[in-house]
Amino acid sequence: MDILVGTGLLLLVLAIFTLFNYKAPHGAKAMGALAAAACASFLVEAFQSAFFGKVLGFKFLSEVGGANGSLSGVAAASLVALALDVSPVYAVMIGLATSGFGILPGFIAGYLVSFLVKWMEKKIPGGLDLISIIIVATPISRFIAQFVTPVIDKTLLTIGEILTASAKSSPIIMGIILGGTIVVVATAPLSSMALTAMLGLTGIPMAIGALAVFGSSFMNGVLFYKLKLGERKDNIAFAIEPLTQADVTSANPIPIYVTNFVGGAACGVLIALMQLVNNTPGTATPIAGFAVMFAYNPITKVLITALGCIILSLISGYLGGLAFKNYKVITKQELQARNN
Repeated sequence: MDILVGTGLLLLVLAIFTLFNYKAPHGAKAMGALAAAACASFLVEAFQSAFFGKVLGFKFLSEVGGANGSLSGVAAASLVALALDVSPVYAVMIGLATSGFGILPGFIAGYLVSFLVKWMEKKIPGGLDLISIIIVATPISRFIAQFVTPVIDKTLLTIGEILTASAKSSPIIMGIILGGTIVVVATAPLSSMALTAMLGLTGIPMAIGALAVFGSSFMNGVLFYKLKLGERKDNIAFAIEPLTQADVTSANPIPIYVTNFVGGAACGVLIALMQLVNNTPGTATPIAGFAVMFAYNPITKVLITALGCIILSLISGYLGGLAFKNYKVITKQELQARNN
């Protein structure tokens, strides 16, 4: 029952963020900034702390990773404000006020306060706007982050706890659901890093997210090539980071999402059965996701599972290309021609 509740809540969260991305004012820009904040904080933490620190034993680099990871809220608030065209100094003010809070409270505070700051910049005479923003906007930013934190803890983090707890009792089902869902999110305008960070995933679920996304690089490379969605450089970019080709994905959602779900689910089942763990949230990204696994698992076990994910992903990409070979796709070149 818990796995059904956790899955239902996860799908609801995805629906809300998808709606926000497409319908909220500057929603796509804000979600892009959220993904960037996950890179600036959790990706650095994954490499420097989990890999270079724990695996290779560099204490200083571990401190670097811990510093970045602890400031995810500041990064989110600052970057979303910059994405919404707030003056850099005001964006940093908004961000610093959210120090000590997580990535999503910082994101929400930065997004909401950005509209207030832009209004104050426009209405208040030059010279007075700085003082006014210091007095008004910074405490409001921290208040919002403080206000939403308990709500987030009771919803998003609870979802993560449910999924983590149910992973051991239903590993195959969990592998299918999480592997498929997180890999699809990795190709969508949302961010798999941001999603797993917001949910606070650890253990087997985070391992599923990390290695399934790692495998998806090989799957998407084959799929992009088989469907002739773009040139070689576009193919390579899509394999390394699907978000760089978000326009192609949005134009061809059925073949890309279906193939990615199947391949991600297959990898998820394998990872769950191998009982790999990953205790660094937010590492659902190809390179860092693979590297950080060595911090928590035997080297041989990681390499065998990663090889299995590569094979499953290559097969999924090839079969997806065959299944949708007669599907009318819109190529990168066609999209660029339309824009021009």
